[in-house]
Amino acid sequence: MSKKDYRSKVTSPHVKGPTQRQLQAGELVRHALVEIIRRENLRDPALHNVSITLSEVRVSPDLKHAHIFVAPLGAGKPQTVADGLNRCAGFLRGRLGREVELRYTPELHFLPDVSFAEASHINNILQSDSVRRDLCASDDDQKS
Repeated sequence: MSKKDYRSKVTSPHVKGPTQRQLQAGELVRHALVEIIRRENLRDPALHNVSITLSEVRVSPDLKHAHIFVAPLGAGKPQTVADGLNRCAGFLRGRLGREVELRYTPELHFLPDVSFAEASHINNILQSDSVRRDLCASDDDQKS
């Protein structure tokens, strides 16, 4: 499930944004997971010699589930990294329980973060010759 799909499920007229408690718990989990992944040697082949970015953690209102958006730093497939981390989720949850002081250690659900690829794609479109030509033409029209 991508960030966009997750957002569309959560966004409705009756559902408010995350609470301050959810945001704080999400950041606490993210910082702890960054340290755990940096420190531990994860044995999954999909994670071997891959630098990982944890871009966002969204915690459920009861703080029992955490959706973590991940992407490889540099070349790599976000889905492969997310699958590898999901296979290590039990181990990471155990380590997380020792690192953070929460009543419940949340279940970890890793999702690929494609926002970096989408931003790069939009940037490439904006830098294309056809868009530049259109922008120059609209600037000339405004000056006249």
